[in-house]
Amino acid sequence: MNVGIKGFGAYAPENVVDNAYFESFLETSDEWISKMTGIKERRWAGEDEDTTDLAYKASVKAIEDAGIEANDIDMIIVATSTGEYPFPTVGNMLQNRLGISKVASMDQLAACSGFMYGLINAKQFVQSGDYKNILVVGVDKLSKITDMTDRSTAILFGDGAGAAVVSEVSEGRGILSYELGSDGSGGEYLYLNPDNGKIFMNGREVFKFAVRIMGEASNRAVEKAGLQSEDVDMFIPHQANIRIMESARERLGIPKEKMSVSVDKFGNTSAASIPLSIAQELENNRIKDDDVLVFVGFGGGLTWGAITLKWGK
Repeated sequence: MNVGIKGFGAYAPENVVDNAYFESFLETSDEWISKMTGIKERRWAGEDEDTTDLAYKASVKAIEDAGIEANDIDMIIVATSTGEYPFPTVGNMLQNRLGISKVASMDQLAACSGFMYGLINAKQFVQSGDYKNILVVGVDKLSKITDMTDRSTAILFGDGAGAAVVSEVSEGRGILSYELGSDGSGGEYLYLNPDNGKIFMNGREVFKFAVRIMGEASNRAVEKAGLQSEDVDMFIPHQANIRIMESARERLGIPKEKMSVSVDKFGNTSAASIPLSIAQELENNRIKDDDVLVFVGFGGGLTWGAITLKWGK
């Protein structure tokens, strides 16, 4: 059975926050932020728009794109680090918002790698034959857990959501290979500080880890698919930092024009990062049926994941 993305949708809040915003209260500048991270602006949700709201708006688009009804969804997997509550989960609340009763729903926490983890979990459930249409959502409202007094992290994060309906797809399409992993010894470098409920990151250590693992995981996923770098039509890395992304691209041997860049518009949106890039490239007609795509990300934990996928229903 070939399992892939049957429907896709994404959502970013309307409120745009540019780099100039930070100049009034942090020792930083638009020029420095742009040069060091590639970020020009990010989207922040308002106080009346929380994680489940973002997830719902992306999910409605994905279900419509799949050509199915909400009641055709038989499982929901939400990758997020910013649920409104420890429980009920975003998955539980999203199920209720979509009007779907009694289907399995859960949240999954792998930070910025979460969307890859969600896709692969969904793939296994569909291949088992027990489930047909699984809604996978990558969503985060990072603005509510960002320390605005910390110059090194305040500038990085944004809010957004992306959703995919994972189902059986036509012959030769869908998820071709994957690579998932974690290293708990690096958890101290990127975590949610229990003292203030905000993100803490050791930028130097995370940068070293990300530069290495993004390239390694991408290469392994491509090799597992029996492909080479020249077979890849679009490289979609986690949009954390343009320097990390460029390093991963170079290690994979992908030309610059084949890498998706949306970090300039959305910043780092954690589990929503890769979906927002997919949405951008679909809108720009840069992803077509039978294109080979490589997704790769890393996140707190420390976690990582990479997927090779042939696009199409």
